[in-house]
Amino acid sequence: MEILPGEGVALAKVGETRDVVESRVGPPVHPGRGRRAVYDTDPMLVISYHADDTVELVEIADGGEEVFFEGVQLTGRFMDDVVAELAERGLRAEPFDIGFSFVPGFAIFSMGSRTARDIDPTASDDDERSVVEGVSVAPFDYFREPTEEEIEALVREHEAKRPGH
Repeated sequence: MEILPGEGVALAKVGETRDVVESRVGPPVHPGRGRRAVYDTDPMLVISYHADDTVELVEIADGGEEVFFEGVQLTGRFMDDVVAELAERGLRAEPFDIGFSFVPGFAIFSMGSRTARDIDPTASDDDERSVVEGVSVAPFDYFREPTEEEIEALVREHEAKRPGH
């Protein structure tokens, strides 16, 4: 499956309504929590919706068909290898707790459920290389860390909503 950075995938794009997505992929196999839904596609899609039922984030799980960006296989490979190959193409990786985000509008991540041995039978039991287990696609601003000013503004907004303020 090919990702469309900042947009999603052919089956589900940021801004589309749930009805449009489900007309292509069918109903969710698991409605998820809150605004998230899991769809039985290959690979599996996990879609987060805004309150107005439009797509906010498209996540693609590792397993089944692999996920690609412009010919680069993203899933089912060592994280460092994927980051290096994307860097050769001029994409700069921004690290976060479980992976890396990229300016065109996508992120790769590992939940730690796959080990190096899963893709390299010669790897030792203590090999700590991360395996890319999924890809998230949304406009890049979704992935960037908020600035101090943005955090302070959110805190002020939250405090203003509290009773007695």
